[in-house]
Amino acid sequence: MTALPPDDIQLTPPPRRSPQVKRVRNVIFLKDVAALGLTAFGGPQAHLAMMLRLLVDKRRYLTAPELLELMALCQILPGPTSTQTITAIGFRLGGPNLAYLTLLIWMLPAVCIMTVAGLSISYLDKDLVMRLVQYVQPVAVGFVAYSAYKIAQKVIHTKTSVGLMVAAALLVYWVQVPWLMPLLLVAGGLTTAFRYGKIPQQDKLPLQIEWANFVLWLGVLIGAAVLGQYTQSLPVRLFENFYRNGSLVFGGGQVLAPLLYTEFVEFKHYLTSEEFLSGLGLVQALPGPNFSFAAYIGALAMRPEHQGLSGQLLGALVGSVGIFMPGTLLIFFLIRFWDQLKRYRVVQASLEGINAVSAGLVWAATFLLYHPLPDTPVNLALVGATFLLLLWDKLPSYLIVGAALAAGVIW
Repeated sequence: MTALPPDDIQLTPPPRRSPQVKRVRNVIFLKDVAALGLTAFGGPQAHLAMMLRLLVDKRRYLTAPELLELMALCQILPGPTSTQTITAIGFRLGGPNLAYLTLLIWMLPAVCIMTVAGLSISYLDKDLVMRLVQYVQPVAVGFVAYSAYKIAQKVIHTKTSVGLMVAAALLVYWVQVPWLMPLLLVAGGLTTAFRYGKIPQQDKLPLQIEWANFVLWLGVLIGAAVLGQYTQSLPVRLFENFYRNGSLVFGGGQVLAPLLYTEFVEFKHYLTSEEFLSGLGLVQALPGPNFSFAAYIGALAMRPEHQGLSGQLLGALVGSVGIFMPGTLLIFFLIRFWDQLKRYRVVQASLEGINAVSAGLVWAATFLLYHPLPDTPVNLALVGATFLLLLWDKLPSYLIVGAALAAGVIW
């Protein structure tokens, strides 16, 4: 089949197959998802490369242009980009049921490991754990700094983008309240949406929208907020916190970190800066989605003295479901009419502002996360060395974090 230009790519339905052939193919696909969930290190860009090799070149579940189209679609939605992409592939191959199984298998390894990490900090000698991860914390800051650099490199191309990035970084750095970040993202999108006249016009197709998943997404968002306020139940409020953040995070795990830090460390004090950075460093070394960090925070938010082991496991479950659910519902909603929507210039124009603000959020997070660390030459050197090693692009991230953990064991 001849490849079409990016603007004309159509997500063609898979060819008709017998039910038995479909079941066999779906089982093989889920095995491939499990393999990716256990080996896909390095964040969305590395995940995309592995998906191209396994799902496109080897299995041919879809073409390379179709995979890139799905990735582009997920990048404009809030939520975890690579998670939404692989879920959308499952949706395309086998509908909602296969998509839900895809999501579960993809996220389960990292979620389980981060849950165990949260329990370990709670039940083991905290000072011992902190000593073991003392070098992971500055390494985590180096990861955030590298993410800020790479995001800015990719999305900052105009003076307006530079201004939005700098303004967002300064505001978030000085005004640390949870509601400011989503407000800045909306404001950034509106700022550049009015420049749609510079984008070439395309023929528009009539929009045919199925609203069920959007209504469900909005209903859960409002219902969880009302129920949490009415009951004051910590698990319900945690679900609402994670669901709200998962609904408003554009840019994936890099942008999620400053949001969660502001809400759960600075604002609600569910965990300390050291605990946050330890978990953030650990999640960089794991395969699968960085959003599994929510399981770690959920487990720590419900400490043994308040809820016990079962409560902490519930907190990890609530955090995981809350952070992944909104992105899943939104991709189910949007994928059905994306081919029509992307032709509207105002939609394309708004992405410039959203991406610029996202870059500013990550730059602010770099400095906010470094402040709680002791200002020693060792920590500063580790931040710089991590940044340079990632820039060199020869060592996988899990080896860098593994070396930091080994250093904590030795010293």
